[in-house]
Amino acid sequence: MAGFSVRFLGCKVSYADAQAIRERLLADGHTERADAADVAVVNTCCVTHEAVRKSRHAAGRAARTHRRVYVTGCGANLAADGFAGLPENVVVVPRRSERTPDFVAGDVGAVGCVRADARLERVRAFVKVQDGCSFSCAFCVIPFVRGESRSRRAADVLREARRRVEQGHKEIVLTGINLGCYRDREAGYTLPCLIRALGELPGLARLRLSSIEVNHVNDELAAALRETPAVARHLHVPLQSGDDDVLRAMGRRYNAATFLRRIAPLADFNVTTDVIVGFPGEDEPAFRRTLDLVGGAGISSVHVFPYSPRPGTKTAAADTVPLEVKRDRGERLRELSRAASLERWRSKVGSEDVVLIDRPGRGYGDDYSPWLVRGEVGELVRARAREATEEGILAA
Repeated sequence: MAGFSVRFLGCKVSYADAQAIRERLLADGHTERADAADVAVVNTCCVTHEAVRKSRHAAGRAARTHRRVYVTGCGANLAADGFAGLPENVVVVPRRSERTPDFVAGDVGAVGCVRADARLERVRAFVKVQDGCSFSCAFCVIPFVRGESRSRRAADVLREARRRVEQGHKEIVLTGINLGCYRDREAGYTLPCLIRALGELPGLARLRLSSIEVNHVNDELAAALRETPAVARHLHVPLQSGDDDVLRAMGRRYNAATFLRRIAPLADFNVTTDVIVGFPGEDEPAFRRTLDLVGGAGISSVHVFPYSPRPGTKTAAADTVPLEVKRDRGERLRELSRAASLERWRSKVGSEDVVLIDRPGRGYGDDYSPWLVRGEVGELVRARAREATEEGILAA
């Protein structure tokens, strides 16, 4: 029997992949331990140079305290030499996510199936329904490390979601690299069909999408989101830039007007987004157009990423915007995001929401606004907003 720990870096898909490895090791009879473990799994990210640096650092740190370290995930698939020079007890696993749990478990060795139904370690259950991407944005390395788009069978997704609800998870988050590409052609399921089917699961209180590309925000999806009572009123829709020339250079397949038109039918949803600052060719007027779009669209929160050239992409050799300019634009956009978040939280003062407590004293409402509220971790509580603070909405 081996003691093990699992850590992930990056997005919700990385988290779901790490949990798949965790569940497999538990099912094989191994024991999860916070410290002094025999085996460490570090599920890595490579979306930026900084993400790879942090992943390498995490692997090196784990190598000093564990007998074996498995480096998995996107970073492992980008380039094994990114982890060259680490101690010999570090094993880089360049495999697709669906094949990684079997490899790690096989290498560690099974003890016996003593925990076939391990509960997830987080309050929310992240259920991965799709992986990979068949598009080719100029800056994105994900198609190289994740492969082409592929989807899980709807029956398997529904079975896992039902199991998570039975385990006590009140909220399910559907994750994928490109969720809108979800298809189970044999069963006749698209993402809107899957949403409607999941909404009928007994005991499911809340259903959320991790992220959706704006080209997939169509009438069919909007109808499914509106007509399924369990669906949370929050949508994360990556923008990347508000300038048409930059979007075209990125290969994003939409322009600023299309983005605004697609999200307009969901104006009562809390829309959050991603933006890349400092993409090659982005000048000050282009960046200002991004600021204007974010402000005009009513977006409440922005995840800001400085452009980072990634190997193998169309813009791998291009990095024309100085670092200090990227930093300045990033700070300006974060300040706009901070102000927009605070404005949204203030608008909720005096109203009520149902909050999922995910850590002591904190939780998230239906629209993913953060709340400061008392309650048992894992429970849904009804709260009234008394005040908006820099940290979130203070419950009465």
